[in-house]
Amino acid sequence: MPKVSSVIVPYAVYLRVYEPLAAFPEPERSHWARYARRPDLPSYQDELRRSLADLLPTPPVAVPVQESGDAFVTEVDGVLCVCPWRTRLRGWLALADLDDELPGPVLEAALPEVVRIQAAKDHERWLERNPDARPWIRTAVWQVPLNWFVLVADEEREYEKGTERAAPVLRYRTPMVQARRRVARSLRALKDAGEEGPLADGLLDVGRWLEEFHPRSLVELDYGGLAHVLPAGDLEADHSAKDVADSVEALRAGDGEAAAEAYGRLVERWRSIRERRSAN
Repeated sequence: MPKVSSVIVPYAVYLRVYEPLAAFPEPERSHWARYARRPDLPSYQDELRRSLADLLPTPPVAVPVQESGDAFVTEVDGVLCVCPWRTRLRGWLALADLDDELPGPVLEAALPEVVRIQAAKDHERWLERNPDARPWIRTAVWQVPLNWFVLVADEEREYEKGTERAAPVLRYRTPMVQARRRVARSLRALKDAGEEGPLADGLLDVGRWLEEFHPRSLVELDYGGLAHVLPAGDLEADHSAKDVADSVEALRAGDGEAAAEAYGRLVERWRSIRERRSAN
């Protein structure tokens, strides 16, 4: 369980892929092998603080000048698995979505147009040299995209209450093969029920992303900083993955009423969480 910092950066949730060391080419493989032996591996809060620190200068640094050499590390059945941060790439991808996330005046105040234009040009040049690049981490703010819950199961849920010395944790971890199987099964159920829409579109997108990784990877859905701002009772009662699974199974059985009831519980839970965003 991570230590509580005196400065908690909240709100962000993460979908991560940890690939086995063998999936990385040299010399990157050797770099991660050495990196994993470090005694002071950084946490997701360290990663987020570094990103936010770049926004403090004038003009702000929209995307890091250099790619991060950091990663999250875990072990799966004795195999070392690595999830590179790739903060520069993720910064470019996040920047492309800001027009839909923030009103124009707010966006201009946070990141002036001249900064955004330069970052976009840098990204275009970088893509010419790295056309197949993809991030190992997806991030959302103040919510977990509902299609992410399709990838995991309630029995994979890990919840640890926060204490004075440790932060609360709510996460799911599942083998890549299971995540891909659940995506395929859910897409079939949605198609057969004629429920193709935003949820199916999101599943198609995340499914294509998962296909780009090693089949022995680990998929992690982590509530991250959002766990710090939700009441403990809400976290303990949150079984969103079960609601999604119940809804999909009801669709497969042709029980539209039960499917709608389970999905309704899910939507209502996350609506109340998004209302906290407005209150802040």
